[in-house]
Amino acid sequence: MTIYTHQSENINKTWFLMAGFFIFVIFIAWAFSWVYGNPSILFFGVIFSVVMNVVSYWYSDKLVLAMSHAKPIEFKENPELYRIVENLSITAGLPMPKLYLVDEAQPNAFATGRDPEHGVVAVTSGILKILDKEELTGVLAHEMSHIGNRDMLVSTMAVVLVGFVSLISDFFLRSMFWHRGSGDRDNRIQGFMIIIGIVLAILAPIIASLIRLAVSRKREFLADASGALLTRYPEALASALEKISANPSPMSTANHATAHLYISNPFKGKGATSFLTKLFMTHPPIEERVKILRGLN
Repeated sequence: MTIYTHQSENINKTWFLMAGFFIFVIFIAWAFSWVYGNPSILFFGVIFSVVMNVVSYWYSDKLVLAMSHAKPIEFKENPELYRIVENLSITAGLPMPKLYLVDEAQPNAFATGRDPEHGVVAVTSGILKILDKEELTGVLAHEMSHIGNRDMLVSTMAVVLVGFVSLISDFFLRSMFWHRGSGDRDNRIQGFMIIIGIVLAILAPIIASLIRLAVSRKREFLADASGALLTRYPEALASALEKISANPSPMSTANHATAHLYISNPFKGKGATSFLTKLFMTHPPIEERVKILRGLN
């Protein structure tokens, strides 16, 4: 399997998931509007999702950097890092991103920015210490690929849609318990609607979260393949991922809102990667990523 084939498959799967996500959100809004007998809920749901996506996408880089306590890196502080990123930018045909440092012992890195012109690459102090130049280049190529593939657009859409589904489900469930019918028939309808609300309130956020996590994992596979294509040396990234996953250092600034952005899950922990476990992972298992990368050789 070539790198181009692997990229194409992951792109198609990602956009299939995103299309399904939008359909799912529209279905939830339609279901609530049908139960209430108020079509305006459907229009509100779609408009609210679009507006929240735009707002979150526009300010996402500033929010992520603030939550991660990232500080700008000057050229004089690490000229080698600047030269690596500059060479990758030229090779990829992308603008030079801003570079930031997260003062954490855990080796990790992430990319953010609403488009390539506002790209940001952040690395932890730990990753600069344990990786050699080729491995660091592989990691930075992975992050540059996130920028080139416009993954911030996809991930921001997914996060906001999950939040919207959770919000409207919770609102619907709470409002149903305050609703009162005007007769036996209305009471029966009310009871039926409450059952529907309970089912949707419980299942909808879970399903939405699973779709978001699936999108996140697909984008990681895509960035691995794109990064390997950029450097023409998949082994460097494979070796870097092994070193990163083997390091036990915790990350104090890690949080669930930004965990999916990192090249490796910042929440350390070992356990069996069963099918059910994989469904709730923000990242594919390192073993799978390394195996695919070495298969590209």
